[in-house]
Amino acid sequence: MALSALPRFLASRTLGRAAEVKSPLWLIMHGISTSGPDLVTDAGSASFRRYAKYTVFKGKAALSLEPVLPTIREVDSRISRVFKRGCVVLKFYPAIALQKYDWKRRQVFALSPTEAGNLIALGPDESCEFLHDPSLKSSLEGQVRKSLQVSPSANDKGYFLNLMVANKIQNTNERLSISVTKAEFAVIRTILTARRSQLPDTASNLHKQFERRLDPASKWEN
Repeated sequence: MALSALPRFLASRTLGRAAEVKSPLWLIMHGISTSGPDLVTDAGSASFRRYAKYTVFKGKAALSLEPVLPTIREVDSRISRVFKRGCVVLKFYPAIALQKYDWKRRQVFALSPTEAGNLIALGPDESCEFLHDPSLKSSLEGQVRKSLQVSPSANDKGYFLNLMVANKIQNTNERLSISVTKAEFAVIRTILTARRSQLPDTASNLHKQFERRLDPASKWEN
């Protein structure tokens, strides 16, 4: 099966198995969750898309990825404008016991299109780091800082994703780390690739046209 077909295959396969066992436990045990079929077209809008969410459950934390399309608004009958650019939202959930996670203490990191491209192009021996300030260019700038590091594991069996969040307002420093296998990282890359390639043509062109005017991806991190 081509790698580009993985998101649709995972969504349909997961939904089918879940219907058979009639329980969400199967999803947890297999480390997969979904928000619904990907690329479902709404009857009222040809540009409406719904993407599958992919979740990895590990001993110390859980990680979910969910693509978010850009917000496009019509200025007048001939002009539309991108008001918020799309991103891929990463959510980290700390583990509190075996197969139990604290969903309320989640930490969010929104990858911009450029950052997603960096992960897609990441070599087997390469590492990368992204720094975010959700309140950049506001009165709260510098109060919350986030750092996402992605690096290969020492045994060459996958990658480590480390998220560090320093919050001066709450006087907290939190670090969440999760390891993913090469297969899981391949799925993550496929989701990032699909998010970039499956935008409607109009949205994709608008994204390029107005990219310099868009809100930073960190606006999703709330």
